[in-house]
Amino acid sequence: MSDTANNRRRFQRIAFDAATELVQGEQRWDVELHDLSLKGLLIKAPADWKGDPERPFFASITLAPDTLVQMEVLQARNNNGLLGFVCEHIDLDSISHLRRLVELNLGDGSLLERELAALGEEE
Repeated sequence: MSDTANNRRRFQRIAFDAATELVQGEQRWDVELHDLSLKGLLIKAPADWKGDPERPFFASITLAPDTLVQMEVLQARNNNGLLGFVCEHIDLDSISHLRRLVELNLGDGSLLERELAALGEEE
């Protein structure tokens, strides 16, 4: 990624390996999570990908056996076998889990607060 693109990025991506499922209507895909952020997720496109980018998806990421991050997402891009999704809706428990994951990975509370402020500005 270019320095310009990095400077524009407002949300740090966290590389994370977790069981992830995408659902759209009757279709379900177990997908490989590439990374996630407070704003969305990036996955490796499955071989049988037939998702409709015009309709929302439901993403479920298992952080631990009893800890899920669930969100409604829209496909934002399809680039070199990676599918990017932007979060449209997330419940309070899920955002709390995601916030904690980001906080642990950033290692700096002020960076987390900056990302949360940026998230609030976009809404």
